[in-house]
Amino acid sequence: MTAILTGSERDALLAEFPGWELGAGGHSIRRSFKFADFSEAFGFMTRVALAAEKADHHPEWSNVYNLVEIVLTTHDAGGLTARDFALARAIDAAAQRLTSQ
Repeated sequence: MTAILTGSERDALLAEFPGWELGAGGHSIRRSFKFADFSEAFGFMTRVALAAEKADHHPEWSNVYNLVEIVLTTHDAGGLTARDFALARAIDAAAQRLTSQ
């Protein structure tokens, strides 16, 4: 099992991820992504799904038209771990690829 991050580890990592914020209770991180339309949002979710499956670490998320909201936490550890920030990095990369096209 992956170790839960300490408060200082969590805060240091969070500072490296603009747009992500700490969830209630400090046990998760969250971010919203807004796209041009549903098709672009769905394409982003597909890229994230492939990265999540490869990492065997899956987000909590929702999609309404062009808005995708994502929450990351490591359920089996009971809080935030390095796995959450690794997936956040992949999610940000997927969003960046869409906006740079």
